[in-house]
Amino acid sequence: MELILSTKKMIITLMITLIFSSAFARPSEAGVIFLTITPGARPTGMGDSFVAIADDATASWWNPAGLARQSGRELTFMHVNWLPGFNLNDMYYDFMAYKQEIPGLGTVGGHITYFYLGEQQRMSESGVPEGTFRTYETAVSLSYGTDLSDNLFIGLNSKFIYSHLSDSGAGNEKGSGTGHSMALDLGMLYQTDYDLDIGMPITNLGPKISYIDFEQADPLPTTLRFGLAYYLFYDDFNSLVLTSDMTKLLVRRGKDLDEGEDGIDTSDEWNYTDPIYKAVFTSWTDADGIDDVVYGFGTEYWYNKMISLRMGFWNDDMGKISATTYGTSLRYDSYIFDFSYLDAGEGHPLTDTMRFSLNVGF
Repeated sequence: MELILSTKKMIITLMITLIFSSAFARPSEAGVIFLTITPGARPTGMGDSFVAIADDATASWWNPAGLARQSGRELTFMHVNWLPGFNLNDMYYDFMAYKQEIPGLGTVGGHITYFYLGEQQRMSESGVPEGTFRTYETAVSLSYGTDLSDNLFIGLNSKFIYSHLSDSGAGNEKGSGTGHSMALDLGMLYQTDYDLDIGMPITNLGPKISYIDFEQADPLPTTLRFGLAYYLFYDDFNSLVLTSDMTKLLVRRGKDLDEGEDGIDTSDEWNYTDPIYKAVFTSWTDADGIDDVVYGFGTEYWYNKMISLRMGFWNDDMGKISATTYGTSLRYDSYIFDFSYLDAGEGHPLTDTMRFSLNVGF
């Protein structure tokens, strides 16, 4: 039987399992967790709290309902080296988004995410190198947002997900080391009369993703976000907004009810996952309860719509991770350059994560 994972790959897999709790809680319960990496240097500079703002092309990821409030066309690019604390130069995350208003119909858009985990060494069971392969994951989304009233907006994403962990299975395994799935995102945004906006998207609603066989399939990281944005003031020269987001993974694995002839439970408790219509409720009432909710807070100040300063904070109690974020933007003509920096404490592999974004309006 071939051994697909090299030492480096096993280390990367372990790191991803541990570190992705920064993006959502209980990461081991879902697959394709790259879908939860937050894009855009602007939102990440605000403590990952953006679902009630969602006023640029990244809205197709954060809350597609935000597209409905936008006009014109915009293209966004972002690049980030992942886990800088481990000095893994071949791990990176790229994001590209586009949006365009269609007068009388709403706003369409979409985004592409690409997560590259590097080149891995294939080894035989005797430890002999047998070539290399690349590990990467990607998703392509199409988005639409429209208004239901002057204050209420809705949005929808449809996405295709592809995960390439290896280029072949191991030994007699049925799978090929790759998996794919489809998913939907649903978003809502309500604009009150009191300078307070409310956003709530549910993302990654779809069937499980399988690499070997369906019995070993992993659920998608279905995620609920709820956010508030309060505008302290806003005029032609100055604006200041306070934001807050809550993130909850709506996935619950539990023990299957299969029993052997003697009434003994023969199931693998991690082989069973509550369907989404159950997990919406059971993920709140299981052993983790609300302990796995991730909270984010942020603020953003713009001067003369030319320069912006940001600061934020997010906390994951279950993952025992807290991070402070900082950001800035510079606008020139139809170009906006965004930058964010994350500090998760000395020695943490996410510390010194820097995101760079370029927004082009036309």
